Amino acid sequence: MNRAMVDRAAVQKSGVPLRDAAQRTGAWVSLHFPTKRGIKGWMSCRERAFISKVTYAFLFVALLGPWKAAAAVAPVHVNIGTASVTSSALSLWIAQERGFFNKYGIDAQIILMPGGPTLVSSLVAGEIHLGFTTGVSVLGAAAQGTELKMLTSISNRVSWKLMANPQIRKAQDLRGKRFGVQSIIGSTWMNSMLALEALGLEPKRDNITFLPTGDPVTMSQALEAGRIDAAVLDPALSRRLVSKGFSLLVDLAQENVSFPGLGLGVTRAYLDQHAPIVEKVVTALTESLAFIVAPANKPVVLKSIMKNLRMSDPSLIEEGYQDQLLTLARKPYPSLDGLRNAQRLMALQNPKLAKLRVEDIVEPRFVRKLDESGFIDRLYNSQH
Repeated sequence: MNRAMVDRAAVQKSGVPLRDAAQRTGAWVSLHFPTKRGIKGWMSCRERAFISKVTYAFLFVALLGPWKAAAAVAPVHVNIGTASVTSSALSLWIAQERGFFNKYGIDAQIILMPGGPTLVSSLVAGEIHLGFTTGVSVLGAAAQGTELKMLTSISNRVSWKLMANPQIRKAQDLRGKRFGVQSIIGSTWMNSMLALEALGLEPKRDNITFLPTGDPVTMSQALEAGRIDAAVLDPALSRRLVSKGFSLLVDLAQENVSFPGLGLGVTRAYLDQHAPIVEKVVTALTESLAFIVAPANKPVVLKSIMKNLRMSDPSLIEEGYQDQLLTLARKPYPSLDGLRNAQRLMALQNPKLAKLRVEDIVEPRFVRKLDESGFIDRLYNSQH
């Protein structure tokens, strides 16, 4: 290309910056530089600028590369809310404590909520991303027009037990008594209703009242203190009370009652926007279930129960652990039969629920994918 040459010395004498002179004239600026052979050659300002840009680009990529690689593998932060402080939340505890969430690229923060309604409102507000809850909360939200989906269920049976103070020995003794629950139309209330049905009792007819008392640990303490007369509690807490002389009136595990266990719930909006993240959480929780049932992992599982329930008697924890194994689902599909039973009970308080189709609130595709790929079977085969 034939361009006028601008002498470097002349430009410098003029006081005009070299780059400005080149841009104004459109000419090449002569720059002496040593070549490999020691022969002086010419390099234009534009050539030099081009080489500088390429050099900077390479440096930028070289420096940025490791940061990008680290960012690519950095775990995704996910808030998981739960209202459960019972051994039913065991798979959630193990997934966190044994690093299954991290294994699948999830930085999970477990947030304890005071109850199902608060959990649902926090999901809708985006304060938590996923809820480890029962289908009861999802059904209640659906009745209010909130679209939540139930993705998993760790069981479709209830292992909880109806406990009463030592003076109550038979069903008739419960008439006129106070039941502790976490909330009305919540899971503890429904477990109480299922236990009363098994005994042939009806709350209105038999003058039985329900008192919101707090979470199951608090309910157990209230029962010991005499503030309530009875409560349906998880296996570990129930065993502890039995050892103190309290009456066990109904073991729902023996009644073979269908009911939706704890599982993963999510808003439709979050599911649509973050399906890969949701799938990873489902995978981690599914692997956690396999870990729990493996005999070799029993000491670790018992330690987790003791720590999270703040219990110290190994024999009671052992019995509670065995009760959990009876109802855990190896393939955690959301339970349609359990949801229908919960819907039946909830409709007693809210007739709108009778019109819902439970099929519309479940989304089993992530569990189905793990199942059909053989992933779940491989998990359990590897434990032997």
